[in-house]
Amino acid sequence: LILIGGFVQLLAGFLAFRKYDHLGGAAFLTFSALWSSYGATRIISAAYPPLQNTTLPLGNTSHLLPASTALTSASQSHLMNIGVGNSEGFTAGAIAFLVLNAFLMILASSFNVVLLCMTAAMELLTICFLLFTLENLSLPFEIVMLSIFSIICFYGATASLANSMFGKDLMMMGPPLFTAESSKKDTEGPPPCICPKSHCTSGLRAIADLLNTGAVCGVPTDTVYALAASCRHPQAIEKVYRIKDRPQEKPICIFISNLDQLRAAAPPISPLLWEFMENVYPGGIGCIIKKGEWLKKLGVGEGYSRVGTQDSIMIRVPDLTVLVHLIDMTGPLAITSANPSGEVDSTHHDMVISRLGHKLEGVLCDGDSDEVVASTVVNCTKIDESGITIIREGCIPSGKVMQIFERVKNR
Repeated sequence: LILIGGFVQLLAGFLAFRKYDHLGGAAFLTFSALWSSYGATRIISAAYPPLQNTTLPLGNTSHLLPASTALTSASQSHLMNIGVGNSEGFTAGAIAFLVLNAFLMILASSFNVVLLCMTAAMELLTICFLLFTLENLSLPFEIVMLSIFSIICFYGATASLANSMFGKDLMMMGPPLFTAESSKKDTEGPPPCICPKSHCTSGLRAIADLLNTGAVCGVPTDTVYALAASCRHPQAIEKVYRIKDRPQEKPICIFISNLDQLRAAAPPISPLLWEFMENVYPGGIGCIIKKGEWLKKLGVGEGYSRVGTQDSIMIRVPDLTVLVHLIDMTGPLAITSANPSGEVDSTHHDMVISRLGHKLEGVLCDGDSDEVVASTVVNCTKIDESGITIIREGCIPSGKVMQIFERVKNR
């Protein structure tokens, strides 16, 4: 159980580093090392228990044993050395572990209550182990301590893993008992680009003005943070590819604020596709439809050749008020996730600023994103002939998308 807890903490530490939580990742990896070493020590102690008598006859006693189990004199000496040094070595190791874990308890108290309880339980378990090596541990006390530790370990490991994977506090870990205050104003420099708040009208106008002049900005969406460029400025869309190191063969989609904009452009869309889009928009589903000159009526403008592929385009209507207002001020936006190509998505504006801020003109700050994965992409180019195809499963499960399509088709 201890080794399993150590492995889970190792995985949680890896995920924390992937989400740029270096302090949390270091704490997870430290506890993983301690728990794994402690579990390995218990296994070794069980495999080589301390000998009751530390003296063995000097003579050759192999004639007293059956031939199949006789030990040589060298083997006897080896086992005697293990038995004699086993208790003393494990006792010294347990005491060293007690001292180190005491410092980790102080560190854990600055994180959360669950982590503090885990380190406290580890301290008591180490005392149990020390009593075990001295043959002075009562069985009921050991059972009680192992039961308590098992419950805390299971909850803490599950909570830390779940919270690190999804980037949200899905399971309560408790507040830190104390925090080290620092003056961020003295240590942090100015941001590398304009970073207005999304709830301020002036901030929204500032980002809209930048986009309308051909800039590339980081914006929040109803899934993860994205890079945005005006479809009226093809050079801005080209810059998006350079900022992300995105392969040229990967198309960029467009965001519109509502379906009425699409109707005004009068694209050649069948009633089934209209009905399907009305059921999935606004939301975290993007529909790939056939491309045509109608996109220019939509307001795509000179960026027509730089969005989508030669024959198709993915269109999405986001379910985020701030972004919808921004699109109303700028027209359709070319959108792609705000992360270097091949890396994890950005789920907070700080991640966008730290990773790409030096390449952007602005970032609209909106805090944590609503999702930790991107949108679900659906190919609707042959919806009337063979139905839809899930190109990428994202925040909306593919099963739910298919249910919506079957319901629309039957109706």
